[in-house]
Amino acid sequence: MRYSDLAGKEIIAVDEGIRLGVVDHTDLVINTRTGEVDSIIIPYGRRLWGNKVVVIPWRGITKIGRDFIIVDLSTATDYGDTLRRIEAGQRRNKPLFSG
Repeated sequence: MRYSDLAGKEIIAVDEGIRLGVVDHTDLVINTRTGEVDSIIIPYGRRLWGNKVVVIPWRGITKIGRDFIIVDLSTATDYGDTLRRIEAGQRRNKPLFSG
């Protein structure tokens, strides 16, 4: 599936029936070894001090329809843990050549 296939779709939490956002306003975490999407980072809710962020692993996406993506919030992971895992992976995967 291409990112363009996901663009513009609304993200709905199946548990609570709430709209989390639109794919255009999200980030995807991609496994550089396999090229597969690992998770989707969704900012939602407008607050004075910033948006709340939820990270849904790819396995937490229950259905991709024509207009909507249905996600299972019970699979959500902590945003800070996700960032630490990404940074740790980047340190392990240093390029062979630099310059």
